[in-house]
Amino acid sequence: MARPRRIVLVRHGESEGNADDSVYERVPDHALPLTETGSRQAGETGARLRELFGDEGVSVYVSPYRRTHETFRFFGLDPTRVRIREEPRLREQDWGNWQDRDDVRLQRALRDAYGHFFYRFAQGESGADVYDRVGAFLESLHRSFEDPDHPENVLLITHGLTMRLFCMRWFHWSVAEFESLSNPGNAETRTLVLGANGRYTLDQPFRRWRAPESYGFTG
Repeated sequence: MARPRRIVLVRHGESEGNADDSVYERVPDHALPLTETGSRQAGETGARLRELFGDEGVSVYVSPYRRTHETFRFFGLDPTRVRIREEPRLREQDWGNWQDRDDVRLQRALRDAYGHFFYRFAQGESGADVYDRVGAFLESLHRSFEDPDHPENVLLITHGLTMRLFCMRWFHWSVAEFESLSNPGNAETRTLVLGANGRYTLDQPFRRWRAPESYGFTG
């Protein structure tokens, strides 16, 4: 089994939806492009990734959204050292169809109060649904490590909530731990680094916005 030295998760650069939430009334979520700021963010992250990967190979998985594809293009990775595939299971949490700005703001407030893992958007998904499909993707990812020629690096270009849920699934975090953490900023990375003991650790933690709630569970 050829496990990669690094598994790098990247949130897409700033999209038009991040800059103006009224755009969801006119453009489908999956079709939102990057802003100029988002393009610059992606280019800056790409420069750091090129330095990190050097001459090593990279297996790339990209969410099927326009903003993640555009983010990858701005990375400027050497195409001779990259194998890339679109991975629908790494998509954003689905809100469902067209969105009304006032309703979006209301549902976000309700989700904040109810909990990001369990709250289900009226026509879309809960965080738990995203967790399940991330888990299915991880099974496929682990099978890919059986290839003795697997590249030294894996790069996932995805979304903030999906990044947190990927790490929750990988590191077996509790729901309470997940709920205490914030999404990374646009074009920010988190890297799982393979240690000498054969285990992966995060290069930097997610920002914590509150202490995890405790229900007295002791295992």
